[in-house]
Amino acid sequence: QVQLVEPGGGLVQPGGSLRLSCAASGFTFSSYWVHWVRQAPGKGLEWVGNINPVDGFSVYADSVKGRFTFSRDTAKKTLYLQMSSVKSEDTDVYYCKIFYWGRDHWSQGTQVTVSP
Repeated sequence: QVQLVEPGGGLVQPGGSLRLSCAASGFTFSSYWVHWVRQAPGKGLEWVGNINPVDGFSVYADSVKGRFTFSRDTAKKTLYLQMSSVKSEDTDVYYCKIFYWGRDHWSQGTQVTVSP
């Protein structure tokens, strides 16, 4: 059974940093790109980027490029999203997801709030 678990996000001040994690289980960790997606209240989903767990190669949306960094710990089967220089518009619920056996599998999501 595929599981993607995100421990809590949190509150961060503008210009600050926060790291999210996504613990994966139930599938071969190295075989599937992991995507990060976010959603603001009342808005649609926004793709943030993705990471190849094999070599860490990552692709970022323009809105976060240069501020967000993806990484992974293959031993712990965990992905990370390091947020830096955060802005108020980064306030969203963040999800990690994979496409596995014909459908998307999502984490439960974690709230990130950027506020003074």
